Amino acid sequence: SFASHALTYARNLVHVPDDFPLELAGPLGCGVQTGAGAIMRSMACEAGSALVITGGGSVGLSAVMGAAIRRCAVIIVVEPYAERRALALEFGATHVIDPLSEADLAAAIRAIIPEGIGYALDTTGRPDILRAILASLAPRGLLGLVGIAAPGTALPAEVNALMTLGHRIMGIIEGDSDPATFIPELMEHYRAGRLPFDRMISTYPLSQINDAARDQHDGRCIKAVLLPD
Repeated sequence: SFASHALTYARNLVHVPDDFPLELAGPLGCGVQTGAGAIMRSMACEAGSALVITGGGSVGLSAVMGAAIRRCAVIIVVEPYAERRALALEFGATHVIDPLSEADLAAAIRAIIPEGIGYALDTTGRPDILRAILASLAPRGLLGLVGIAAPGTALPAEVNALMTLGHRIMGIIEGDSDPATFIPELMEHYRAGRLPFDRMISTYPLSQINDAARDQHDGRCIKAVLLPD
């Protein structure tokens, strides 16, 4: 990951225009593509739909921007850090919830959408959060999974409830996108001001990698990008 050169097949590369900063292009290949792609590609949330996103890191906030581009009517973000909740609202979220202040997260979501939400994207991988999301889904609701869970984690779902309500669960990898076409599309959204993901990025020289890791762990930055010294 930290090499100055790499050997790769051409099909694994995406051309970056000369005037597009590489420190911004890098995050497009993973977190931004995953979050925005989950909404715009994998789940294809339609205009006017209701959506909840659990986790306001780089993937979750990219999903917020993707939902705004798709013109979702209700975009709820569940995130414990106040700064990230504020940024989510600036990116297009209509509601934010602090899960640490809610004894019943599902009830808090249904207080906003009593009939339940049509789409949900989890970036946390936490069983308690997944359980709350499933309890807040509308009939035929779709839950997309991009959060990394602990090994051996099982879905906290009851089979009969899933069947009766027609709930769907989708595993998502990198937004199920074609990077050769989707990353240039994301660049165009950025240039047009629809995807201001640069506001999530903090750059660090490679020699300060430990500081970057600590700041990200402590919530002082959202997306750390390392630059050569």
